[in-house]
Amino acid sequence: MFSWKLHGDGRTVEPGAVVGPSERLNWGATVAIGLQHVIAMFGATFLVPVLTGFPVSTTLLFSGVGTLLFLLVTKNRLPSYLGSSFAFIAPVTAATATAGMGSALAGIVAVGVLLAAIGVLVQFVGLQWVDRVMPPVVAGAIVALIGFNLAPVAWQSFQQQPLPGTITLVAVILFSVLFRGFLGRISIFLGVIVGYGATVLLQLTTGEQLIDFAAVGAAPWLGLPTFEVPNFASPRTWSVIAMFLPVVLVLVAENVGHVRGVAAMTDATVNRSTGRALIADGAATTLAGAFGGSGTTTYGENIGVMAATRVYSTAVYWIAGLTAILLSLSPKVGAVFNTIPPGVLGGVTTALYGLIGIIGIKIWVDNRVDFSRPVNQYTGAVALVLAIAGFSMQWGDFQLGAIVLGSVAALVIYHLGNAIARARRTGADDGGPIPAVGPLGGDPR
Repeated sequence: MFSWKLHGDGRTVEPGAVVGPSERLNWGATVAIGLQHVIAMFGATFLVPVLTGFPVSTTLLFSGVGTLLFLLVTKNRLPSYLGSSFAFIAPVTAATATAGMGSALAGIVAVGVLLAAIGVLVQFVGLQWVDRVMPPVVAGAIVALIGFNLAPVAWQSFQQQPLPGTITLVAVILFSVLFRGFLGRISIFLGVIVGYGATVLLQLTTGEQLIDFAAVGAAPWLGLPTFEVPNFASPRTWSVIAMFLPVVLVLVAENVGHVRGVAAMTDATVNRSTGRALIADGAATTLAGAFGGSGTTTYGENIGVMAATRVYSTAVYWIAGLTAILLSLSPKVGAVFNTIPPGVLGGVTTALYGLIGIIGIKIWVDNRVDFSRPVNQYTGAVALVLAIAGFSMQWGDFQLGAIVLGSVAALVIYHLGNAIARARRTGADDGGPIPAVGPLGGDPR
């Protein structure tokens, strides 16, 4: 498992060639590319705990541990870095505000266990059943509503410091538009740096206290991360778990997309590792939630690095994972990220949360969802409005939030609507009446 064949002369990648998962360049180049992967994941992985209030060092530790676990479970055949998943931001934010961090961690653990169980099923049965239960119109709606549900959170941070927020947002957009390849993929990270620097300059010129560096000075250079365990005993925990479960769909989509991307660039047989990838991410997410870290997922930023360098060696991910673990042992690093001012967070999350929503819409576009069909129209429309408006239902200590209600609405409307359409189609075949058009001009079937 830990023997990699040296690619070519070990220094360069020939035109049109790639360094496969079982190959590597010389160790100097491998370490350098591994550190590049750490830089690629850095901003996004740290941003999740900063936004949710989770310990930064703990999240980074389990990000590194999760990456190594992923490599072991996939038999060192699938290159991937497991960073903090943005899909957890909405349920974690809601859960910590109403039930505490212990209940939020319980939700993360539940997602990890369910994802691993889906991975076992996929390993033996395949992915077809997932497509039947959650077709593109439903999957897109659920992914989109998770992002759009967070819009008020972005505004709350932005309005505290509008000028740094605007500078950060503009920087993120400019970096993503002006740069291609690696720099374009870390536009959020670069935007945070620009916004942070601008806030420091504003503090120096105006004298207004925008950033408090006291915690950075007090934090030691070396130390163990802090740990916290899930709270399954709280009566609110089970409603929290229900709120987290839709996140599983996002993680499935991200992992499957990652495997297919690597397979397309290296070897089609990599697709056989799809089930193992889901099991591995599920195990890593469960482990993180069990000790106080954020849930994990594969990272598009690191896919970009592989595409740019054409190096898909799993050896570089061992370097990246070990580096993340070492960085987690410095509380001062975590303290620096905890000083990111609210305006900067508001600016970057305005873009970030919108992008999560757009990913869901992209699922509709890529799969050519037919929105002339009323059942598809209402599947997306009702789910998104429930999420954006923040609908909720409560019975005593048990509460269903907007993400749960929106996800359930998407599933029920789609499957019930199609069942009714099939029944009416059968009735029409027998001579029964059926309307000619739907509300937007489409065939109601």
